Amino acid sequence: MKVLMIGDVISQLGCDFLRQKLPQLKREMKIDVVIANGENSAVGNGILPTSAKSLLDSGVDIITTGNHVYKRFEILNYFEENDQVIRPANFPDSASGKGYYIYDGGYYQLAVINLLGTSFMEPLACPFETMDKLLEKIDCKYILVDFHAEATGEKKALGYYLDGKVSAVVGTHTHVQTADEQILPQGTGFITDLGMTGPIDSVLGVNPQNVITRLRTHMPTRFEVAEGKCRMECVLLELCEKTGKCNHITRLRIE
Repeated sequence: MKVLMIGDVISQLGCDFLRQKLPQLKREMKIDVVIANGENSAVGNGILPTSAKSLLDSGVDIITTGNHVYKRFEILNYFEENDQVIRPANFPDSASGKGYYIYDGGYYQLAVINLLGTSFMEPLACPFETMDKLLEKIDCKYILVDFHAEATGEKKALGYYLDGKVSAVVGTHTHVQTADEQILPQGTGFITDLGMTGPIDSVLGVNPQNVITRLRTHMPTRFEVAEGKCRMECVLLELCEKTGKCNHITRLRIE
């Protein structure tokens, strides 16, 4: 099985670029399932029903999120209408939405779990303990984890913690694609960060001058999405049909 996992999609520019590139990529590489992080897909940050629909209509099968998941009030009801959009599982159970989704591919089922890191992030439930509880009730051969976290050490630690228990652990949030894609000793695919889908000439997707002004003056500064040529950063996972483990992980940059 081939699964494509796409880094944080940035605003309308990122959504439009994904729509332009994804259908052909799916055909050429014979991709079975596509997962994209959409927590920044709305214009002005967060995720909206319109940006989620744009991604799903473009060929994305499951949308993960992160710390900006509740930035826009409009998404709350959408969570109840569409299980394919998930929020981090270590939010309280009372939070809108669900922390995982089981994709039915006919002859297989694939579970996608979303988690939020707690190092330098929000003080949510422990992601390690949250995963323990989820693995007790999820009965799928294929399990993928989007770990939306700031600290590289926390991401790598969760990868080793889940090695052999899930098919892959991929990091999101930092918007910078890392060059450490690997298969861990017990067969779990791993990369510290997928990167992002958005403008190349930017600071994490933002107009560089906005960020420079903010850092130089320490004054509130409106961040605007940069313009220009885009890139889609992602990984292609090839999963073993017998064991569910990762046979190959390939880092991709689509321009």
